[in-house]
Amino acid sequence: MKQTSKATSSTSIRKSAPAKKTTSQKTAAAKKAASTSATNEKGASLLEKFFVDSLKDIYYAEKKLTTAIPKMEEAATTEELKEAFNDHLHQTQKHVKRLEKVFGLIGKKAEGKKCEAIEGIVKEAESIIEETKEGSMTRDAALIIAAQKVEHYEIATYGGLVQLALTMDLDQVADILDTTLMEEEDTDHHLTEIAEAHINMDAEHEGANYSWSTEEDDEDDEEEDDSEESEDE
Repeated sequence: MKQTSKATSSTSIRKSAPAKKTTSQKTAAAKKAASTSATNEKGASLLEKFFVDSLKDIYYAEKKLTTAIPKMEEAATTEELKEAFNDHLHQTQKHVKRLEKVFGLIGKKAEGKKCEAIEGIVKEAESIIEETKEGSMTRDAALIIAAQKVEHYEIATYGGLVQLALTMDLDQVADILDTTLMEEEDTDHHLTEIAEAHINMDAEHEGANYSWSTEEDDEDDEEEDDSEESEDE
């Protein structure tokens, strides 16, 4: 793994003992310390630190999903969607293990960092379950949207991590993360296929007419009345 070398001052500061440091000397020393702190944190570059933090973030997210997906599976109406969620759960468990391997490859402890994004998406999915009718196709349509929000977040995260890994010459790490990225993209595509095959269409027939359809019908009736009045005249 490449490490950024410590920044060095381009000018040498002459020490005059036992005199105190001048203001310019203190400023130069402060700049050097800040530069060293910025480029090195126990030997890690800023890019490395961000990369590791992002790994912790997605690690937390994947582990959070191992408890959230079963709830979505249980709430789903169709067997097709239940099966898709079950497959995604097993896939997510593999993703957790892959991330643990990545942590090992870069010599870091596998640990999570609270991911506010996934917390929000999971909370939204829970709200969908509470607010939609049990056994309805509308619930399935809404759950698919919630699941795809998860996928899109993961796709963005893994896509970025793959590129950062390649930038830092972590080719093996990039390969592992890219495998997960492709699986997330496949899952997103599969969810779209399920929605478009019949769930969205079936959901359309649940309940009364759309509110805007009623308004349009009223307008059409008014236009017909006006037309008939004109003909009578």
